[in-house]
Amino acid sequence: MFVGAVRGEGVSTVSREFARLAAVRASKPVWLIDADFTRQDQQHHLAQHPERFGRAGTRVTGSPDGSAFYTVRPPLMGADGEAVRPAKLLTAKPFLGRRLYSTRLELEALVAGQSPVVVPQADYWIALSQHADVVVVDVPSVDREDTALRLAPFMDDIVMVIGESASVTAPKAAKEQLQAAGGRVSGIVINKATYRAPRALEKMLG
Repeated sequence: MFVGAVRGEGVSTVSREFARLAAVRASKPVWLIDADFTRQDQQHHLAQHPERFGRAGTRVTGSPDGSAFYTVRPPLMGADGEAVRPAKLLTAKPFLGRRLYSTRLELEALVAGQSPVVVPQADYWIALSQHADVVVVDVPSVDREDTALRLAPFMDDIVMVIGESASVTAPKAAKEQLQAAGGRVSGIVINKATYRAPRALEKMLG
């Protein structure tokens, strides 16, 4: 999972480029999960750069077994009056010759007053890991939403993305929150940096 302490650190770009690099080297598909439901722009950015990611393929389901890492509240109802499984809204498109899949939540299917809510359970991640070489998760910054904290216990590794001019205070607090939630912060990316990481940041993860 890639996450920033504050918004605007370039987390989506870093996670997208990491997913691309992993997909080029992987033996099985790499999945890029867009868990930033407010923006949902990963598929758009991939499609805008076919020279790097290839042309987008046909849309497929984003869940291998009908599980989901979110629910919809109030529940989405079908024309028959029955509740629709949340996973029905999660789709994916293949890129790089089906080596990279990027997900998107079909928010257009929701009506006024409905919204997706991340649920802290492992089912989706366990199911997807059986079909993927690497699963890369792009989440909103810690200061914007609690998605990262809800998902932290189910991630093998968490990488924090920090802007070049960022102070140490916010990243340090975010790291402590992620660890308190059960996550393992194992790396840091100084985005767009042109110099060695400040000793304070190195010490923060030490």
